[in-house]
Amino acid sequence: MSYIVRDWMARPIIIIDDSTPVTQALTLMKRRGIHSLVVDCSEPGKVSYGIVTTTDIRDKIVAAGRDPSQTTVAEIMTTPVHTAQSDWTLQQCAERMHALNIRHLPVLDSDGVMVGMISQTDIFSAVEEAGWEALG
Repeated sequence: MSYIVRDWMARPIIIIDDSTPVTQALTLMKRRGIHSLVVDCSEPGKVSYGIVTTTDIRDKIVAAGRDPSQTTVAEIMTTPVHTAQSDWTLQQCAERMHALNIRHLPVLDSDGVMVGMISQTDIFSAVEEAGWEALG
């Protein structure tokens, strides 16, 4: 079994517009069973992305007492987005997540195209399946 990011990442990657209300993003995450979405915050001539996670919603909406229907994802997303490479080992990916204190990384292929999302849960699944020694 391969323990490379591309073999464990979730596909397809889901990208939403930065003007999306948080309520819509939350509904999408719940229905898809995912915990993060890439946010397209590009402007003419400049490609740019953010990420919104269930942690962002918990901390910046629920704990802050904000109305999710009156808040856009642009107001709570994290930017810039850190990414993983599809050919990294899961250990490399886990080290990057640890260093950045994050739980999700969009994955880029060798051409720099976003092709998936890897999460700590994906890495946990691999560890459960193979044990840590097999992942390095």
